[in-house]
Amino acid sequence: MIRFLTAGESHGKALTTIVEGFPANLSIKKSYIDLHLKRRQMGYGRGGRMKIESDAAEILSGIRGGKTLGSPISLLINNNDWKNWLDIMDVEKPYSSKSKVSIPRPGHADLVGISKYSFDDIRNSIERSSARETAARVAAGSIARKFLEEFGIKVGSFIESIGGVYANQNFAETLFQNKIRKDFNAWSLAKKADESNVRVLDKNHEQSIINKIKAAKKKGDTLGGTFIVVATGVPVGLGSFVHYDRKFDAAIAAAIMSINAVKGVEIGPGFEEAELYGSKVHDEIIKIGNNFTRKTNRAGGIEGGISTGLPIIVRAAMKPIATLMSPIESVDLSTMRKVDARRERSDFVAVPACAVIAESMLAWVIAEHLIIKFGGDSIEETKDNFNNYTKKLFGRINKNFKR
Repeated sequence: MIRFLTAGESHGKALTTIVEGFPANLSIKKSYIDLHLKRRQMGYGRGGRMKIESDAAEILSGIRGGKTLGSPISLLINNNDWKNWLDIMDVEKPYSSKSKVSIPRPGHADLVGISKYSFDDIRNSIERSSARETAARVAAGSIARKFLEEFGIKVGSFIESIGGVYANQNFAETLFQNKIRKDFNAWSLAKKADESNVRVLDKNHEQSIINKIKAAKKKGDTLGGTFIVVATGVPVGLGSFVHYDRKFDAAIAAAIMSINAVKGVEIGPGFEEAELYGSKVHDEIIKIGNNFTRKTNRAGGIEGGISTGLPIIVRAAMKPIATLMSPIESVDLSTMRKVDARRERSDFVAVPACAVIAESMLAWVIAEHLIIKFGGDSIEETKDNFNNYTKKLFGRINKNFKR
């Protein structure tokens, strides 16, 4: 129904993405896309690349007069660093043996990439497997976010921990217990997190994390962490239990896991629940006015592969960046001798950026399932279908069970 395709190398001329399937007449501005591209570049502990790049999208097609045409949208993000790599990244001139990379870094796609594709230069693995590609994903995801906002759906995130440093207050548990204000929305959560250099919700927590990052820098080491991504306003009924590949939670898990360096994904407090009694896990169903809801939200807004109408809550774990300034052991493929792993310009910590990328991926999955359910060639038609469903949902349930 909707899809996007990215292209480009980390030190190539540009990144591009083609986005297809959104209805016509959706309002979208370049400044909206650029806002989220800028958010992706945030965070204490980022490397030198962020000093070179100032990401902005150029809209090449699919939008006229500030509105989508229903045709494919193509976006371009220039790589400012490309001018420093002209000889190495030339699309036609053969690269010299002097520029070849032969020492793979543990934890990267270096060795598996050259093994799979029969490359004679690890640079060919480095360029496409780089997290630089995620800038194009954020651009595509920004269109999905804007689409969701038309239906009152907001997406946001915050950092839960970096390097094992957690806050004294467990805000994630507040979400799982459903103890949030009625007017709470995920974007307000993200804006508060964005006020912090490491995207946490508590100043004391921020300083503790910065101290840990400074210690890692001094050692030439890197840190990972965990983050929470939330979507509010999601209606009941997205996804399906009918087939494995239509389950909402499965699609979300796949999308978040596809982000570079993410090694674990939970919907709600997933792994913790494996250790509890069922009575402490499942969310009791209650009726408030003409709506059903749950006392808690430990299911993370999804039951049986279908959205419940409560906030979608995803927790993910990002491993430490694999490029180390104090490298660990590897093998030089040109000599087959033991050596220290190669250094490549990199971040010390990228968990804050990863959370912003995860917002875009979550927004994409929600938008995809919203369009699957409600269809429409124009935003007006999609809204009509959405409103007809959501406004009459309780009445239909009531009528069906009184027959």
